[in-house]
Amino acid sequence: MKNGILALALEKGLEGTGVTPAEALAITELPETSIYELLAVSERVRRTHLGVEVNLCSIVNAKSGLCKEDCSFCAQSVKYSTGVTEYPMSEPGKIVGAAKEAAAFGAREFSIVTSGTAIEKERDIAALTSALRSMKESVAMERCASLGILSRDTLMKLKESGLESYHHNLETGRSFFPKVCTTHEYDEDVEVVRTAKELGFHVCSGGIFGLGEGWDVRVELFATLKELGADSVPINFLNPRPGTPLENAQNLKPVECLKIIALGRLMMPKTDIVVCGGRQVNLRDLQPLIFAAGANGMMIGNYLTTPGREPGDDLQMLADLGLRPRGYK
Repeated sequence: MKNGILALALEKGLEGTGVTPAEALAITELPETSIYELLAVSERVRRTHLGVEVNLCSIVNAKSGLCKEDCSFCAQSVKYSTGVTEYPMSEPGKIVGAAKEAAAFGAREFSIVTSGTAIEKERDIAALTSALRSMKESVAMERCASLGILSRDTLMKLKESGLESYHHNLETGRSFFPKVCTTHEYDEDVEVVRTAKELGFHVCSGGIFGLGEGWDVRVELFATLKELGADSVPINFLNPRPGTPLENAQNLKPVECLKIIALGRLMMPKTDIVVCGGRQVNLRDLQPLIFAAGANGMMIGNYLTTPGREPGDDLQMLADLGLRPRGYK
């Protein structure tokens, strides 16, 4: 069974079609001792379609805390006492300054991230459009934003100001979502992804793993993202935050993280798979193996409410692996 499913995964991966959900579930049943055989397949599929270039992205937490949603993993929700720093929308100059700093340490893509269900206040949108125009004029990097469940009109306004990519995670599979968030419907998130695709954005949508979901839910999420045509899939691993309902959750084992990445690659052979939050605490010394698992991107610098690894260490890791950062256009 093992050799058969891996041979099929390689064949479909090289063809670019990817495995079906049923075939993906068969891959999840492989024992941990098969991890290196699995990585040999996922690495070959990644290299065939995406080569040796790695997309490096970075973010700025432009509006922190005060979110009315109840996502069980998030330190920025007002439902939980986490001690997170709270502040309103940052000034355009501060956002652009963060973008320039990210460009200096090698990031190709920069995302403006805000807390809350949506950014719709005129003053906030004005700050964002100003920052985007300034970035377009002064920083040679892809302009991305993660601003919640936006209307079509607001998305268009941001696109006209220079926004190129829109990020909106589904977080988990539809069947498990009610255990993660009860303050909005899964279809609202799906509709944002569909609308952003229709408007011509490069769409980045993924999820967070380690919330208590099973392999069936992980396959369900990847299948939904594939159906929606997500251009880039960020993979986050839970780093439990004190004060949240998941504060006592256990970190995933490194091998399990690698298997999740490989699953995403083999279901979506040509899609960008980007490893983001929770990388250090979950993968530990196996971080370099994310690329063998199929990732062709990673977030560098700090995350929303937790510090990241030194960018220089990540750049050295890429060089040691014979990989190189992808350039902007």
